[in-house]
Amino acid sequence: MNEHAPYGLFEVAGIELEYMVVERDTLRASPTVDQLFKDVAGHITGDVERGDVEWSNELVAHVLELKTAKPTADIPGFRTKFAAEVRAINALLAKRGLMLLPTAAHPLFDPFTETVLWPHDYHDVYELYNRIFDCRGHGWSNLQSVHLNLPFANDEEFGKLHTAIRLLLPIIPALSASSPILDGKPTGFLDARMEAYLHHQERLPQLMGSLIPEAVLSEEEYYREIFAPIGKALAPFDTKGIMDHQFANSRGAIARFDRGAIEIRVVDIQECPGADLAIAQLIVETLKAMVQGRWASQYLQRAWHHNDLLKLFMKVIRRAGGATIKNRDYLLMFGLDSPEATASALWAHIFAEVGGTMDAGARACITHILQHGCLAHRILARTGPKPNAQRITDVYKELAQCLQEDRQLA
Repeated sequence: MNEHAPYGLFEVAGIELEYMVVERDTLRASPTVDQLFKDVAGHITGDVERGDVEWSNELVAHVLELKTAKPTADIPGFRTKFAAEVRAINALLAKRGLMLLPTAAHPLFDPFTETVLWPHDYHDVYELYNRIFDCRGHGWSNLQSVHLNLPFANDEEFGKLHTAIRLLLPIIPALSASSPILDGKPTGFLDARMEAYLHHQERLPQLMGSLIPEAVLSEEEYYREIFAPIGKALAPFDTKGIMDHQFANSRGAIARFDRGAIEIRVVDIQECPGADLAIAQLIVETLKAMVQGRWASQYLQRAWHHNDLLKLFMKVIRRAGGATIKNRDYLLMFGLDSPEATASALWAHIFAEVGGTMDAGARACITHILQHGCLAHRILARTGPKPNAQRITDVYKELAQCLQEDRQLA
C-alpha cells in the first residue's frame, strides 16, 4: 500500500500471488529464481518492475511472487495482467526446462533436502529466521499463498476492518484450500499448508498468537497487545535489531501500519489467476457487507474470541467446504438463520447475497468452486486416496497447464 496517501476502506486493494519454479519433466523444485530475474533485469535483484505487475523474491530460492505494483481499484482488470506475466515467465523458464507450478504446496517436495534460502537482499533476515526456527520444513519452504492487502485511513476504519476480517478468516479456506498432499501422500487436511503453518513458529508462539488475531481496535492497542510481545520474544535472538516487528507478525491477518493496510494471509493460491482474483473479489465484497453492518452490528462482530474462531478454522482446514458449522450465532453473523450448515453452504449463501457486484468471470469461477468443491477436493478426485508419485506428477502437470492457460481444473 502507498504510505504517502492513506486510502479509505475498500478504495483499493493490493494482491500478491506466489508460485514455485519447477523442472518441467520431474516437477522437482528449482532454486533458480535469481537467474530468472537476472535474465530480465540484467543483474541479480529481488524485484523486477514490469509496469502494473512486479516480480519479487521470497524466503526460498524456488518461489517467486507476482504483485500489483500499486494498490488497484480494479481487481478484475488484473486477471489478464497476471495471466500475461505467468506466460512471459514460463516462456523464459522453458529455455532451462523449467516452469511455474501452482497450488499452495508441492506434493512431492522434501523440505529437509531441497530447501535453499534466498541468498541475496534481505538474506540477513532470512538467516535470522533460519537460526531461530530452521526453515527446512513445509511450514517455511513449501507454502504458496495469495496475500490480499486492504487499506484503512485511520483508527476507526482499522477497527471496523480488523473486526470483520477476524470473523471471516475461519471460513476462507473452505473456498481456497489447494494443498491436500505433502510428502507424496494425502495429509488428511485439504489445507495442509495452513496446518503446517500453524506449527512452524512454535518456538516463539508470540509471533503467531492463535493465528486468528486478537480483538484489537486501534494502532496503539495493536502495538501494546501484539507488537510488544513479539519484540520481547525476538530480542534475545535479534541482538543486532535486524527484524522489523511488523514483518515478524505471522497471524492469519496482519496490520501493516507502515502501509495503512491489513494483509490477509490464509488464502491458498489456486490453479490460475482467474480463480485467485475471484476469491479475492468475494472476500472484499463480503467484508464490505460486514463493515456496513449488513448482517450483524460491529458490536456483535467484536464479541468473538480468537480461540473460538480458531476452533472453527481448524475444522475448515481439514474438510474445507465439507466442514459442518454447528454454531447458530456464527452463521447469523452472515445472515444465515440455521442451527448448522456446511462451510460450502454458508459461502453459497454469502455469494447469493453479495456476488451480484462481482464481474461475470469472477462469478463463474466462484460458481465452479461451489459446484465442484475447492481445488484440494478436485485434486484428490484426480489422484485417488493412495496415489503413487507418477499419478501425482501427472495431475500436477495438468495444474501447471491450467496456470499457463488461466483456466480452472474441472
